[in-house]
Amino acid sequence: MKRQLILILGMLAWASYAAAQYTITYDDEAEWKAYDDFNAAFLDNSRNIYKADTKQPNADHRGNGYRDNDVSGCAAAIWCQAIMYDMVINAYNRAKFEGDAARVKKYKELHDKIYSGEKSHYVNFDFHNPNTNNGWFVYDDIMWWTCALARAYETCGKSEYLLNSEKSFCRVWYGSAKVKDDGSYADPARFEGKYGGGMFWEWQPIAQAKPHQPGDFRSACINFPTVIAACLLHRLVPEGRTPPTSTRPTKQTKEWYLEKAKEIYAWADGTLVNSSGRVADGIHGGGPEYSDHLYNQATYIGASCLLYKLTGESNYLSKAKKAADYVINNMCTNNILKYENGYEQGIYAAIYAQYMRILIYDCDLDYNSTRTYLLHIQRNIQRAYTYRDQTRGIQKGNFAQRTSESDVVESYGASGMPALMLMFPARDTATPIDEVKDEANNGPSDVYAPDGKIVRKNVTQEQLAQLDNGLYIFQRKKYLVK
Repeated sequence: MKRQLILILGMLAWASYAAAQYTITYDDEAEWKAYDDFNAAFLDNSRNIYKADTKQPNADHRGNGYRDNDVSGCAAAIWCQAIMYDMVINAYNRAKFEGDAARVKKYKELHDKIYSGEKSHYVNFDFHNPNTNNGWFVYDDIMWWTCALARAYETCGKSEYLLNSEKSFCRVWYGSAKVKDDGSYADPARFEGKYGGGMFWEWQPIAQAKPHQPGDFRSACINFPTVIAACLLHRLVPEGRTPPTSTRPTKQTKEWYLEKAKEIYAWADGTLVNSSGRVADGIHGGGPEYSDHLYNQATYIGASCLLYKLTGESNYLSKAKKAADYVINNMCTNNILKYENGYEQGIYAAIYAQYMRILIYDCDLDYNSTRTYLLHIQRNIQRAYTYRDQTRGIQKGNFAQRTSESDVVESYGASGMPALMLMFPARDTATPIDEVKDEANNGPSDVYAPDGKIVRKNVTQEQLAQLDNGLYIFQRKKYLVK
């Protein structure tokens, strides 16, 4: 059907909302530089995996790093490598969205290098390898990679990424014949009552596991990433697969992934989340054990948003917003995210960036919610940017404290600022449309949705007519595409 482009004369007024715009001092180029500076500080360019901190000469082996007086070449933790790998996927996607051909090429090449480095270090992604130096020893470590590899396939389309993503998901779900664990799934047919449902966090002993017992730990950090991974795989695998018949398959059907996403979400939401949107760390068989962790809030937001997008059921979106509101109201000081200083916990802000973007950009929020969440993100980016080490261009992760040139900085905390920046372009801050200053009113310009979010950058009048049906703001005028 031929599309029609209808100009609606007049500017879009925002008089009903009077909140002042939050002033920022960084721009899009500063955001790209922050990511490049992160890689300059932490990426081992010979092994192409990430170091634990700025004291490490390379990324050779597992270790906690300088906190344990170990500067022998500690690599960042295996699950955190997945989050840092997500960042290069996000950089490539942003460059592609912005039509920046030079950066598309740059970050595609960087992606391929990092993928090859991670694959080599972790023994060709052998998810049945229980070696604690270059293998796997808790279920959530694997599932973070399931999610990252699914996103890599969605972005780059290489079948190997999907193959590894499905293999890792099924290894977590069904267990390993080599390790002899019985899988993460706490099958209600086997574990009755309060001991059934959801996902177990670990297997023990690591090399030759014994069957799980009632009361073994079922944590948020495996349950909600499992939902996210299942949603992604449902979206990506082809229709019409024949259901597998083996006891430990390596892939599943499109329908199965969605069914399991809903099942695990229902258990985890009902067991680990209270009415205010606060996520418990896990459960051993008694009541939920509450302690606030940003990555648990983040993956609950992500799981809720992805199920909302797949099903259209508004209750999922309501739960995502409650979880985000809980972070803003209870896990910030003066609007700045509180920092958790344990080993590896600095990575949490990077995970938060991944899933807050889905909530803000992809879930049909009203203008007030969009503005609230974007300004929350923007304040945190601005504080981190202001308090960065201006020599190295990195920030230690505690956004409320300055990072000095002499500070030893861990890659975990340092990931927060560039991860947020990659996901939230500097110019896209829910600015009312009548305040937007287009760079060229007679040439390509950015296209906005009526709520102020950028839909696409650098669009011509002809390209505008090819967008999906809807109302858009282009060069500060309304256009209806139908």
